Amino acid sequence: MAFVIEQIKLRQIEMPLVHFFQTSFGRTYSRKIVLVEALAGGISGWGEVTAGENPFYNEEWTDSSWLILRDFVAPRVLGHEFAAASEVGDRSVHIRGHFMARGGLEAACWDLEAKQKGIPLYKAIGGGAHKQIACGVSIGIQDDVDQLLGKIDTEMNAGYRRIKMKIAPGWDVEVIRAVRKRFPEILLTADANSAYRLSDWELLAALDEFNLMMIEQPLAHDEIIDHAELQAKLKTPICLDECIRSAHQAEQAIRMQAGRIINIKLGRVGGFAEAIKVHDVAMKHNIPVWCGGMLESGIGRAANIALSTLPNFVLPGDVSASKRYWKKDVITTPVEVSPDGLITVSEGPGFGFDVDHAFLDSITVRQETISKP
Repeated sequence: MAFVIEQIKLRQIEMPLVHFFQTSFGRTYSRKIVLVEALAGGISGWGEVTAGENPFYNEEWTDSSWLILRDFVAPRVLGHEFAAASEVGDRSVHIRGHFMARGGLEAACWDLEAKQKGIPLYKAIGGGAHKQIACGVSIGIQDDVDQLLGKIDTEMNAGYRRIKMKIAPGWDVEVIRAVRKRFPEILLTADANSAYRLSDWELLAALDEFNLMMIEQPLAHDEIIDHAELQAKLKTPICLDECIRSAHQAEQAIRMQAGRIINIKLGRVGGFAEAIKVHDVAMKHNIPVWCGGMLESGIGRAANIALSTLPNFVLPGDVSASKRYWKKDVITTPVEVSPDGLITVSEGPGFGFDVDHAFLDSITVRQETISKP
């Protein structure tokens, strides 16, 4: 069913986190998030730009995504007739990088198309293998080990099926040792966010004794070759995150045996169309995938839920409950996790939740409507 985007609305919101979140990049207390609304034929589709406040995870940040969308992506998309949402990304493929900005608009168009057809977003992307999503949780670097242990205990009691803890030089081997002593049986992952170098391989090899599910992105974002050399030295599987921005890079990394697991983040690869391709490449090679998170609001979280219904998402992802991050979410019914660590996939049209427009207006710090001249 074809559609023509008539207007694109950009909106920046600011939301304080319930608890600070710290990685090797730094500590975050609140989120500045750009939301994208695409309008066609009286229907509104929503997407979220998952870029952070600073260009540390990748080259993007809140302000850059606003400019890229307003000045470069939107003019290429407005007024163009699309046979399907899968074509939207091609209109901005000539822009180098800036996948999160482009992916935010692309996701809005998938939501719009699903609403146009009156079907859930997960069906529009070809998902549905999982009607419930197994949930893990990501815990940032804490002020001390006791604080970390307390947070893990809280999340395990809440039903989460996998604990991911952030690590960095000085907060790694002995911290994980303390966690394993307290929680010997839990599914445990260490996420380094590119904090190490290949020369640190002996330190990373010391993590083999802790029966980790994976070490996520230990080396730099562009070091597939070094990851392959490191993986050969480790028993613990490496999970690639920042390295994988396309299906082609996933294919290269798998051929080089640079990792045994891939984390797919919707924004990092530029939207659903490319995320599906990455998923398919990994499944062809029997490489399991899971859905990573970027401290999204309910709009981005709902998109992650839909993505996680594809068949090769077989490991618990970072798709957790709204209340872990927000006192109040931007959707009227927050995302909830059952006591056994599952999210039930919504059967509602589009991304499956209603936007809380009154609350959204109250936390909006700027907005702009872009129409075709």
